Amino acid sequence: MKTQFITSLIATALLSGAAFANPVEISRSITDIAAGADRHDWARVRAAFAEEVTVDYTSLWGGAPTTQPSDDLVAGWSAFLPGFDATHHMVTNHSVSKLADGVATAEADFTATHRIDDKLWTLGGRYTYRLKQSGQRWVVTSLTMTSLWETGD
Repeated sequence: MKTQFITSLIATALLSGAAFANPVEISRSITDIAAGADRHDWARVRAAFAEEVTVDYTSLWGGAPTTQPSDDLVAGWSAFLPGFDATHHMVTNHSVSKLADGVATAEADFTATHRIDDKLWTLGGRYTYRLKQSGQRWVVTSLTMTSLWETGD
């Protein structure tokens, strides 16, 4: 029984091709955005996005979602984040909820800490991502931040 199960699992993996690799690549893109931003590695951040991206921070700032060239988004982040002495974006619990025909939906929980001198501004919540397959890479086409709590200035 165990051998039959393992054989079926391997056959399914081989027949479906990248079925097991896709969630890993999706997680890589999610991680590249957060870790790249903290390290000010803007090329790493930019590579995780499609040419155009819709960003929704309305739960934190109000307003409306914005669709813009990813180069503009990354340029804005690269001007804003270095204003802090340090940032740390911990993005965890990656979950791919839909994966079909080169399009995926994923969620992750986050805690984002921003420091200036001895003052901290920390946010917690959830990101929802839409991604599309671009060659071997999955790139983010939409990012929605749902802020659940914050502390500090």
